[in-house]
Amino acid sequence: MTFGAEIASDPGVRQKRLAALRRLQSKPLLTIDAGTATTFGGLAATIKLQGKKPRSRIQDLWLASQAIQHGHTLLTRNKPDFEDIPGLDLASI
Repeated sequence: MTFGAEIASDPGVRQKRLAALRRLQSKPLLTIDAGTATTFGGLAATIKLQGKKPRSRIQDLWLASQAIQHGHTLLTRNKPDFEDIPGLDLASI
């Protein structure tokens, strides 16, 4: 979990990232369960039927599945990777 923070070449950036990670670690953790898997399967099938390759987006689809399952908004810096996922409430920074 600390890879992105630890590889920062600037010590200030590293500290900011580590502080953000500590804040995130204090939040509830969503687990992957049967409901998540069902949502994931539906999303992967939809993406495949659209002529796209779900295998290249596995991690994105798991995150989207959890957000949809729990009724959460997914916050991302990479909006284009998630824009075509049906049923996903998406916000970007």
